[in-house]
Amino acid sequence: MDERPPGGPPAAPAEPTLTLKAPLSGPVVPIDRVPDPVFAHRLLGDGVAIDPVSSLLLAPCDGVVATIHPAGHAIALTTDSGVEVMLHVGLDTVALGGRGFVPRVAQGRRVVAGEVLLAFDADLVARSARSLVTPVVVTSRERVLGMRAATGFVTAGVDDLLVLRLAAVAGVPSGPAPGEKTRDVRVLRRLGLHARPAAALAGAARRFRAEVLVETGSSMASARSIVGLLSLGVVHGEVVRLRATGPDAGKALATLARVLEAVDGNEPGAPLSSAPRAAPRRERVFTGVPMAPGCAAGPVARLVREEPEVLETGADERTERRDLDFALEEAKVQLRALEARVGAEAGSEHADIFEAHVALLDDPLLLAEAEHEIVAGKSAAWAFREAVRRYADRISRLPNPALAARAADLRDAGGRVLRILVGQRSSPPSPPEGSIVVAEDLSPSEAATLGRGGVAGFCTVSGGATSHAALLARSMGIPAVAGIDARALEIPEGTLAVLDGDAAELRLSPDEAEREAIRERCARRAARRNADRLASAGPALTKDGVKIAVLANVGSLVDAEEAIASGAEGIGLLRSELLFLDRANVPSEDEQEAVYRAVAEAVGPGRPIVVRTFDAGGDKPLRWLPLPEEENPALGERGLRVFIDRPDLFRAQLRALLKVPAEYDVRVTFPMVSMLDEWRDAVVDLEEERERLGAPRRRAGMTVEVASAAILAEAFLKEAAFVTIGTNDLTQFTLAMDRGHPRLSPRADALDPAVLHLIARTCAAAREHGIPAAVCGALAGDLAAVPLLLGLGVGELSVGTGQVPAVKARVREVSLDACRALAVRALEATTAAEVRALLSETGGAL
Repeated sequence: MDERPPGGPPAAPAEPTLTLKAPLSGPVVPIDRVPDPVFAHRLLGDGVAIDPVSSLLLAPCDGVVATIHPAGHAIALTTDSGVEVMLHVGLDTVALGGRGFVPRVAQGRRVVAGEVLLAFDADLVARSARSLVTPVVVTSRERVLGMRAATGFVTAGVDDLLVLRLAAVAGVPSGPAPGEKTRDVRVLRRLGLHARPAAALAGAARRFRAEVLVETGSSMASARSIVGLLSLGVVHGEVVRLRATGPDAGKALATLARVLEAVDGNEPGAPLSSAPRAAPRRERVFTGVPMAPGCAAGPVARLVREEPEVLETGADERTERRDLDFALEEAKVQLRALEARVGAEAGSEHADIFEAHVALLDDPLLLAEAEHEIVAGKSAAWAFREAVRRYADRISRLPNPALAARAADLRDAGGRVLRILVGQRSSPPSPPEGSIVVAEDLSPSEAATLGRGGVAGFCTVSGGATSHAALLARSMGIPAVAGIDARALEIPEGTLAVLDGDAAELRLSPDEAEREAIRERCARRAARRNADRLASAGPALTKDGVKIAVLANVGSLVDAEEAIASGAEGIGLLRSELLFLDRANVPSEDEQEAVYRAVAEAVGPGRPIVVRTFDAGGDKPLRWLPLPEEENPALGERGLRVFIDRPDLFRAQLRALLKVPAEYDVRVTFPMVSMLDEWRDAVVDLEEERERLGAPRRRAGMTVEVASAAILAEAFLKEAAFVTIGTNDLTQFTLAMDRGHPRLSPRADALDPAVLHLIARTCAAAREHGIPAAVCGALAGDLAAVPLLLGLGVGELSVGTGQVPAVKARVREVSLDACRALAVRALEATTAAEVRALLSETGGAL
């Protein structure tokens, strides 16, 4: 896009053209800088945005009002030349449910340039929504050959905002045509044909020469028109007819049908398939991932839930709002009672889970979405259920398991409100005492209730070690396993089973010899865990007297308290972004300082506290920092790169850390550093803020998470005060394998020789400069790998809070000389399998 002086007109392009006047006054924002991936990545089309200082949205050209969103925040026009233009006031403003927006025109009305389309309360929207930035997007991109945009400040109705160079109009058939092909398709997207699938459908349609129409019972739109598709209002489960004419009509129909029927992981809220399950194979052993340690034997009991039936259409708005308000307050009373019971049985830190559920029920975006549905005539139960589904589905699709696990909390709290709304006061029958519960998943409320009911163990298809159900199971001493095969849901009720939480295994119909062997194994593990806990306060000394520091990885104040109680000698990694995970707004400097100070006080003076500055992007999305979607987010704007470009946020965090009293040993490291210049720039920012505050100097370290950092470790560690190796990211980037990929993740082994050589190189550089090398990734907690890490030169291990006693015990079992000999042999291996075989072979003989 061409530059021009602020407020001046763009250079005149060749005819034919279409000029769009500025609909609002304010600075022009390039579309790729809009903090919303739908717009920034031109999912809906190309254009620009305005950061408005006016509050009347004007028509940018002559045309017809094609669509007015029910929430009033977005309007689409069709110009006289057939070009479609969308104006979207603010970001995430749909959640306001119409509050603050007053449309001044009706759908279907003809308007002229400069006519007022919409009035909005700028103060209310600015306080309530993510941003006031208003995208102006041309959605019929096939009509646009070129585009010139204004820059700087524009005045509504006066300055030209966009000048479009147009292609010739392509006719769209208005009725059956010779050779027309048709196909009826059921739309399986839970949210229907909303913006993202409409953009996907239009993009697919534009790849074909055929003209395709999408027809509902009463309306029709070109498949190439996003605005037209949105105006159809197609909902989940609705059948539409595709009509195609042209040389590749058959291929176009097949492709577009797949888009409409898609229910893959890229579509938030994809419903589960209704196809019958395949007959289960005769599995005797199901394996998963550990949620809570221990062993239990008993009959299998399946947890079956019946979702309450709700009426879609509501009474009057006042009645539905009153019903929802009552249900919300009643649910909060129940949650606080549950919080008190769990606090008495499992401790206050676990009872806080239900206090968080109360906070979820006060979430303004969730309530605004439900309010919007009520205004549209829906019942309170239907409105709230759909709002919870939408937000929970979005959260559950996140690649970061710690974030995705929070979807269960929202569904749990929302389900409680829904049951109150429909008058379902009774709970489903409880499984028999002593049974092994098998379920699709478990909510925190169900885990707490089942635990008090005397079940022997939990086993789920979804969930994981980071879920609140897992935390409750561990606190109540109930073995639990997650991630087992879905065929386990078809195990006949009453089948005798043994659940091994340590081995993450569910074994069916064991004979007496198997049961006895499992009981003995579990007893030995329990005795070992108890002995490790009793000795956890002591130092971790190898057999030849070398002290290895064992610290903890934490993401909350509770984690920090538990870490010190478990024997951790400090915090080796404080994931600062997790402290503010559930926020919708950027944490202020004062809020950050208070949290960092509280963590420091929990750890105590003299113990190291390594704080990693906010890590965002890739698999770590933050609600309060939306980033544009990227083709390859793992290699895009993430980690330190995100915040170097946002110095206000970065420096506010640095100031908050510097304000922690000097008696606490707070150290600072930075995420995903790949180049020395990045690290130096971050350290300069830290030092400049320190000087402004007159604060004591804090040690700045280096986190090695990518191969370039390990290769240049010698250069980095000439300047860094300490180094810690993040083996999780180092492994996936070295091997080019996503650690969350369902098929590749098992092969993304941190014991691959390529990764080990990078660890060894980093440790050698640290040794050269007299700096202890630490490992804070999952490999540090792998008991089989601990001797190898020590042999490579690692002097500090930072692990999960629950792993501290076992890791300390493992260090005490080995001699450093034997570990070094083991490392030499491991570095000669060529595959991860060879390394693991070597570790298995040497075992405890170190």
